Amino acid sequence: MPLPEDLRRLPGLKTDDDEPVFAEPWQAQAFAMTVKLHETGLFTWTEWADALGREIAAAGPDDAAENYYLRWLAALEKITQQKGALSEAERLERKDAWDRAARATPHGKPIELGAETRD
Repeated sequence: MPLPEDLRRLPGLKTDDDEPVFAEPWQAQAFAMTVKLHETGLFTWTEWADALGREIAAAGPDDAAENYYLRWLAALEKITQQKGALSEAERLERKDAWDRAARATPHGKPIELGAETRD
């Protein structure tokens, strides 16, 4: 499915045959979450582009290209908090839950929240 025109204009978004290209699965997940949150009306593409642009600008001109999705994730965290989708405490709680789950997950296996509490 071709990207919307607004997304095709995002700086640094690599595409192949008009589809986004990701180096890691988490990048695709962050991208998908952003698209879904936009579709639910949490933010406009203009608001998203502004948020992402601020993160890229704050990183400076010498930031490595491979950090693009780190900036994407930072922008996503900030815009969801600014829009009231979650509080800072909720964000930190979820981040901690993912960290615990990642440490409890064998290498090469999908990370599942709550896996660290299962026998």
